[in-house]
Amino acid sequence: MNDKPVAVITGASRGIGRSVAIALAAEGYDIAAIARSVDSEGMENLGPDVENRGAQFFPIGLDISCTSCQKEVVSNILDRYGRIDILINNAGVSPPHWEDVLNMTEESYNRVMNINLKGPVFFAQKIAREMVWLKQQISDYKPVIIFMTSVSAVRSSTNRAEYCMSKSGLSMASTIFADRLSHEGILVFEVRPGVIQTDMTAKIKDKYDKLISEGLVPQKRWGLPEDIGKAVASISRGDWNFSTGMVFEISGGLNINKL
Repeated sequence: MNDKPVAVITGASRGIGRSVAIALAAEGYDIAAIARSVDSEGMENLGPDVENRGAQFFPIGLDISCTSCQKEVVSNILDRYGRIDILINNAGVSPPHWEDVLNMTEESYNRVMNINLKGPVFFAQKIAREMVWLKQQISDYKPVIIFMTSVSAVRSSTNRAEYCMSKSGLSMASTIFADRLSHEGILVFEVRPGVIQTDMTAKIKDKYDKLISEGLVPQKRWGLPEDIGKAVASISRGDWNFSTGMVFEISGGLNINKL
């Protein structure tokens, strides 16, 4: 049994997932980092950044949409560490082609839903079952599940409808898991990033540079992956232990309703 807590992070090779992995390594967690490929440049660069903070780095290849592949991954993590203390369900994709909802294809819809919603829900289910069992095995065990959604969970974008619907569904999944697992002593949170500077938003940088300068984001800057990492680190420290089901919107004020 590992003495240190263990964090499992999907979509860990870049962007938000990478920053979360580094932040949790600094908080004393060993890191099981999941990405579609362990051979990517992002995963190769992440390893030293995690290990330099005194944490073990366990890279794992998994397409999160392959629900039949998930059980083996969970077993491999438990075989290595004997525990999973926090799951950050972060993996997600945007539609490859932004199309008006009237032109949205089933192929694009199914791809986004499988990666952004179906995969994370069933991965959380598998890990939650293990957490319930581990509660009886480990003293002072304080498990946490985090669903990484988006402001698009509650804001419409008609040219990427499948993405909005997937994140809205994941937001409800977070609420349902929080409700069910509250009886098991497992905390569940939703972290809802705003406009964050990542590879996913790189192709629309000029558009959002203009919108941000015009006041779209009250704090008038892009969000950074590190902003999300800090929020997750706060949750991991137990700062919000009486707040299961809470939504943390990290958006620079996009949540402010104003005329």
